[in-house]
Amino acid sequence: MEVRSEGIQVRCDKLQSSVIPRTRLRVWFIRVCSSIVVWTCLVQLMTVSELWHSHLISGITNGIYHIAQVQLPIQGDNGVAQSPPVVLPPRNYTSNGFLRVSCNGGLNQMRAAVCTSYSAIPLFLLYDKQKYSFRGAVFQICDMVTVARFLNLTLVVPELDKTSFWADPSNFEDIFDVKHFIDSLRDEVRIVKRVPKKFSSKHGFSTLEMPPVSWSNEKYYLEQILPLFEKHKVLHFNKTDTRLANNGLPLDLQKLRCRVNYQALKFTPQIENLGHKLIQMLHEKGSFVALHLRYEMDMLAFSGCTCGCTDKEAEELKQLRYAFPWWREKEIVSDERRSQGLCPLTPEEAALVLRALGFGRETQIYIAAGEIYGGERRLAQLRASFPQIVKKDTLLTWDDLRQFQNHSSQMAALDFMVSEASNTFVPTYDGNMAKLVEGHRRYSGFKRTILLDRKKVVELVDMHQNGTLSWIEFADAVRRVHETRIAQPTRRRVILDKPKEEDYFYANPHECLCEENNCDDLLGPHNSSQVSS
Repeated sequence: MEVRSEGIQVRCDKLQSSVIPRTRLRVWFIRVCSSIVVWTCLVQLMTVSELWHSHLISGITNGIYHIAQVQLPIQGDNGVAQSPPVVLPPRNYTSNGFLRVSCNGGLNQMRAAVCTSYSAIPLFLLYDKQKYSFRGAVFQICDMVTVARFLNLTLVVPELDKTSFWADPSNFEDIFDVKHFIDSLRDEVRIVKRVPKKFSSKHGFSTLEMPPVSWSNEKYYLEQILPLFEKHKVLHFNKTDTRLANNGLPLDLQKLRCRVNYQALKFTPQIENLGHKLIQMLHEKGSFVALHLRYEMDMLAFSGCTCGCTDKEAEELKQLRYAFPWWREKEIVSDERRSQGLCPLTPEEAALVLRALGFGRETQIYIAAGEIYGGERRLAQLRASFPQIVKKDTLLTWDDLRQFQNHSSQMAALDFMVSEASNTFVPTYDGNMAKLVEGHRRYSGFKRTILLDRKKVVELVDMHQNGTLSWIEFADAVRRVHETRIAQPTRRRVILDKPKEEDYFYANPHECLCEENNCDDLLGPHNSSQVSS
């Protein structure tokens, strides 16, 4: 073969074998394939590290993190270097199996397993609604972390109910900071994002699905649940509401429940940032009251309460209740339930109570709730008494809330943050949201929380409206009733054999609110709150 260049003739020996032409296309193709292989290996390596917590990989990453801690201090707002949060070393234990949990929660602890088809529901009942599905899940997550720790299990990141009536597609990671959740509890329990494929049915493993018994203590889980992991390496609790007792548990387990609730469960940065923005806007105008007004369509339908509703609205609520078979009570007499204190206060009743408690027209009131049934018509009297009524959608722009639209749990998280930070919190119904906020406010130093006695309130309201009590007498009676209902330090009320009627752990986790040596001084003697059945 000859090559000519500027008149110079060069002779090359003929190649003995054929040469693969290296065109630009082939070079590009090889590079792309190489990149895919490299990235695939990296992803697999990360997955193996996540699922199996390899000690080698953990040691390397921990070493790198330690170096970063030493060499790269965080700069605070004032320019002074601050130490990054301490990540405790992981607890070293042999896992007995994997625990999957489905948080069947929202207000009414509804599950898709018994959900009727949407086609059976009148179209006028299907509208965008704020359902506080994250709040019931919080209790369940705390309980299941505690169970996993006690039984030496590996916990899979909990699944949230996304198929109940007011469907919300949010996953756990859409509401809570998953990395913080895993890292902050690594010294107590191993948490993974998914069950390893090795334990799938393809490899001969079967997942046992079951609901644990409600209000159970550690003896039940140790004797009845732990042996199941010998046969089934993966156990799926498909119902987890109220599955751990309020009382009688060892102190270390009670404190772990608090640690999960008050430290490990942190909202995502997006929710945290917008929540803090809301709180700042409210505080700039002075102190404010967070009114948890549970006069919403799902609550009224579930409870059978129709006080103040028109005949058409009462029939609409009745149809909604009949559409769902797990709302067991069908024929409900609204007046009877109201007189027993089992109904959320109406906006009109809330206005009278707030005025009686001494809140003036200048009081800034934040409505922590979804859409009030009856809309502005039902808010008219409350707004007339307190013109400075605000809600998140009146304080924030559409652009602020756009990312949370159709995600009711994330919207509810904003209300939770505002309620927890308010100067005064007033719930009109003692549902999960109210209990959760009450517990957080106790934990934060017993912030002012007024726990309304609804049975007494409606009795006084009726007497005032029929002329039996003057306004002065009514206001004085309301204040006297609530003098000792300000979430003061106290022990939980224990009712033997009636856990549903006793005080809820998360509303008053008194074991976590004081040191062991001064609990008696702060809360009183142990026997003061014991009530037999």
